Parts: sequence; structure tokens; C-alpha cells
Amino acid sequence: MAKFIHNFEEKAPSTVATAETYSKPRLASAKVELVPPTPGEIPTAIQSMKKIIHRAKAGGFKHLTVKEAVLNGLMATEVWMWFYIGEIIDKRGIVGYDA
Repeated sequence: MAKFIHNFEEKAPSTVATAETYSKPRLASAKVELVPPTPGEIPTAIQSMKKIIHRAKAGGFKHLTVKEAVLNGLMATEVWMWFYIGEIIDKRGIVGYDA
């Protein structure tokens, strides 16, 4: 056990420095990407959603390549899974809600 603690004490500073070097640029971009939309960006988002709905109704999905269709499916699956993970976290279990 003493050897483990000694090795941990030796390696901890370099591990922390490596983690800090790795995460700094990623955290800087996350601050920009995770900012909520401003009131000026909301009309643009609404127009974008209208275009997406119009393309879906007009059959625009028929002109996708296989690669684009697979990527869209994977993104939809990811959103779906995050929804379920949020539900599991919310109800604090996999099965059922407390009444």
C-alpha cells in the first residue's frame, strides 16, 4: 500500500499537468458552443426549422447519400439515448416512477 501511495504521489503532478494541458483548449471552445441563443438568434433558428420541415414534407430526404443518411440516423439515435439517460437520472432508476 505504501508503494502505491508513493507512486501516486510521484505521478500525480505530471498527470494533473497533462490533464490541464489537454482540457484547456476544449473548455475554451465549450464556453462558446454552450452559450444559450441570444434573442436575435431565435428568428434565425425558427426559419431554419421551417426550412427543415419544408424539405421533409417535400421529400428532400430522398436525395441524401447513404453516408448522410447514416450520419443523420446516428445523430437521431444519440439524441434519443440522451433523452432516455436523462429520464433514468430523473427517476433515479431504470424501471418506473415513484408515485
